[in-house]
Amino acid sequence: MMKYLQRLGKSLMLPVAVLPVAGILMGLGYWIDPDGWGANSIVAAFLVKGGGALIDNMALLFAIGVAVGMADDKEGTSGLAGLVSWLLMTTLLSSGAVAMYTGAEADPAFGYIENQFIGILAGLIGSSCYNRFKNTKLPDYLSFFSGKRSVAIVTAGFSVIASLILFFIWPVVYNALVSFGIAITGTGAIGAGIYAFLNRLLIPIGLHHALNTVFWFDVAGINDLGNFLAGKGELGVTGMYMSGFFPIMMFGLPGGALAMYHTAKTNRKKIAAGLLGSAALCSFLTGVTEPLEFSFMFLAPVLYVVHALLSGISAVIVALLPARAGFNFSAGLIDFVLCFKSPMALNPLLLIPVGAAFSVVYYVVFRLIIKVFNLKTPGREDEEEEELKISLANDDYTAVAAIILEGLGGKDNITNADNCVTRLRLEIKDYTLVNEKKIKSAGVAGIIRPSKTSVQVIVGPKVQFVADEFKKLL
Repeated sequence: MMKYLQRLGKSLMLPVAVLPVAGILMGLGYWIDPDGWGANSIVAAFLVKGGGALIDNMALLFAIGVAVGMADDKEGTSGLAGLVSWLLMTTLLSSGAVAMYTGAEADPAFGYIENQFIGILAGLIGSSCYNRFKNTKLPDYLSFFSGKRSVAIVTAGFSVIASLILFFIWPVVYNALVSFGIAITGTGAIGAGIYAFLNRLLIPIGLHHALNTVFWFDVAGINDLGNFLAGKGELGVTGMYMSGFFPIMMFGLPGGALAMYHTAKTNRKKIAAGLLGSAALCSFLTGVTEPLEFSFMFLAPVLYVVHALLSGISAVIVALLPARAGFNFSAGLIDFVLCFKSPMALNPLLLIPVGAAFSVVYYVVFRLIIKVFNLKTPGREDEEEEELKISLANDDYTAVAAIILEGLGGKDNITNADNCVTRLRLEIKDYTLVNEKKIKSAGVAGIIRPSKTSVQVIVGPKVQFVADEFKKLL
C-alpha cells in the first residue's frame, strides 16, 4: 500500500510540473497590465489567457498525468483511458445530468465535480484498466478490439460504475471536505499554520499533494491558488495558504543549510558545501525543497519536525501581518517576483524581512539542536564515507548514472526504473546488493529505502538527465 501511495505521489508531480509555464505566462501578463487584466493590452491578455488555460484545466491534466504515471510502461494509451474516464464521470455527474436523473435541483456538490480529486480518480481508473487489460486477447471476430484497443472500452465500463457509486458518495465526501476547509479557514491565521505544518510533515511519503488539493484548488471551495491567479476572493484572505511558504523556502531552509555546513566536520565541509549549497540555491530560486529536506529528514528526523513547526509558525505570522503572495509552482524567488503585480498581492515586500528573520532563526535553532543532540546531518556522519567523485554541476550524467547503477548491484538487480521531479525511483531484486556508500559517491543528496525492493535516490532538479542515462545503461 505504501509503495502504491508513493508511486501515486510521483505521478501527481507530472501534471504539477506544468504549473511553472502557467505562472510565467500569467506573471508576465500581470506585469504588463496589473490593473486591467489584459483589457488594456492585447499582449497581456494573450499571456494571462494562455496561463489560465492550464490552471483552469488542472483537473484534466491530473487525469491524464496520473494515468500515464501509474501505467506499468508509461504508455500513452493509458493517458487516453484516463481522459475517457474523466469525460464520462464529469458528464454523467454534471449538475444538469443529475437534475435530469432526479427530477429535482442537484446537490451543490455536483457543481464542483470537475476537480482534482475526480481527475486523480479518473487517472487511477484509466491506468488500472490499462495495466490489467492491455494484453487482452479476444476471439477472431472481435480481434480488432484486442490488446490496447480494449483498454478505453473497459475503462468506460468501469467509469460508469464509478459514476454510479459517486452519485451517492460524492455529496458526502464533498461536504466533509468543505466542512474541514471551513473549520480551518474559520481559525484564520492558526488554520494557515496548521496547514503549513501538515504540508511539510507529509512530504516524506509524498502525500502533501493530496492536502494541497484541498487548500490550493477547488475541491473544498477554497481554491487559494486559482483565486490568487484569477484575482478573485477577498484581498488579504486569498493567498493565505501560500504566502507563509516564501520565508521558509527562500530564506529559512537556506539558513538551516548554512547551519549544517558550519557544524559539519572540518574534513567534510567541502563535501557538505557542494550538497547543501546547491540544494539551498534550488530552494531559494525555485522553491523546490526536496534536495535540501531529504538531505536531513532521515538523518535527523527531529530536525525535520522542527522545520515543519517553523513552517507553521511562518504561515501564522505572515497571515497576521497581513502579507500575501502566491505562486504557480512553489514559493521561490521566481514566483515571488512574478506575483508582484497580481491583483491579490498584498504587502509582498514584507515577506523579505520576515524571511530574513526566519533565516536567522533557522540557523540558530538548527545549529543548537545539531550540537546538543549530536545529529548526523550532512558532513557529520560517524563513518568516513568515500569522497564524492562526481559533481552533478559538471553535467557528467553518464558517470553519475554508472556509479548509482553499480551501487545498486548492477543492471541485473534492477526490475524497474523511473523518476519524479527530484528522485530516481527504483525497484530491485536483492536489497543486500545495495551499497549506499557507493551510491552517495555519485554526489547525490540522499537515499531512501521504503521497502526491501524499493530504493529512491535523491538527485535534485537534474534528475531527468541522470534518469535518461541510467535507463540507457539498463
